[in-house]
Amino acid sequence: MADNPSIPAKTGSSRLAGIFQALLVTFLWSTSWVIIKFGLADIPALPFAGLRYFVAFLCLLPFTFFGRPSAAWKKLSGREWALLGFLGLIYYALTQGAQFLSLSYLPAMTASLILNFTTTVVALGGIALLAERPSPMQWIGVLINLAGILIYFFPADLPSNQVIGVIVAIVGVIANAGSSILGRYVNRLGSISPLQVTTVSMGIGSVLLLIAGVFAQGFPQLTLANWLAILWLAVVNTAVAFTLWNTSLRVLSAMESSIINSTMLIQIAVLAWIFLGERVNWQEGIGMLLAAAGVMIVQTRRKE
Repeated sequence: MADNPSIPAKTGSSRLAGIFQALLVTFLWSTSWVIIKFGLADIPALPFAGLRYFVAFLCLLPFTFFGRPSAAWKKLSGREWALLGFLGLIYYALTQGAQFLSLSYLPAMTASLILNFTTTVVALGGIALLAERPSPMQWIGVLINLAGILIYFFPADLPSNQVIGVIVAIVGVIANAGSSILGRYVNRLGSISPLQVTTVSMGIGSVLLLIAGVFAQGFPQLTLANWLAILWLAVVNTAVAFTLWNTSLRVLSAMESSIINSTMLIQIAVLAWIFLGERVNWQEGIGMLLAAAGVMIVQTRRKE
C-alpha cells in the first residue's frame, strides 16, 4: 500500500539486488500459507490471524515515535483517522480473517488462487471508484485470469466444507479489493506517511480481529511451537518482509515488482506440494498458470 516517493538512479548491481530482495520477500510471504496451514491444526483461525498482526503492529509501533514520523501523528485529522480505521477494518479484520478462515477449509493452493482474483476485481473496481481505466492489454489479462480460474475449478464439484471455504475466500477477495482501492486513495492524499498508514491500520484492524476471534472461537492454549510460528509470521514474514519489499520498490519498476509479486501463486503451489502434500492434475496446473499470467498482464501499466 506504500507509494514510491522517489526512485534513485538504478545501477546494474542495485537493480539485481532489488530483484533478489523482492523474490526473497515473495518467498517469505508464500511460506506463510504453509505455516498457517500447520498452525491451524492447533490454533483457531481468527485468533491466529489476530495474534499475527497484533504482534506485527507492536513491532512496527516503536518506529513511529522517532524523528519525523513522531511529529506526523499530531497532524492527522479526524477524517484521516477514520480512513485509516476503515482501512484496518477491511484489510486486516476482514481480508486477513477471511484468508486464515478459508485456509481452515481449503487447500493452500486453492485459497491462493481465489485470492489472486483480487487483482482483477481491483482493476474493475478502479474504473468506477478511482477513474482508472484498464488498457486493452489489461482487459485481455482479466479474461485470461478468469479463464484460468474457471479451468481450475471446472466442473466445480466441491465437498460441502470446501464450498464454505470458497464463500469465505470470495468474501476475502471483495474485502481485499476494497482495501487495495482505499489504500491507493489514502496514499494518493500524500498527507500520511506509508509507515503511518501501515501501523495505524494494522493496529486498529488487528485489535478488532483479535477481539472478534476470541469472542467467536476463544483464546487458544498456545504451545511454544505455536508462539514461535506466530512470532515468525509477525516479525519476519510481516514486519521485516514489508520493510524489505518497500526498500526493493526504490530500485524496481512497477512492472518488475508486479511480475515478481505474481510469482507467489506458483511458489505457494510448489511449497504446498512439498510440505502439505497438495497435488494438482494437469487441468488444475494449466488453470493456475493461466491465472498467474492474467494477473501479470493486469498489473502491467502502460507507463512506469
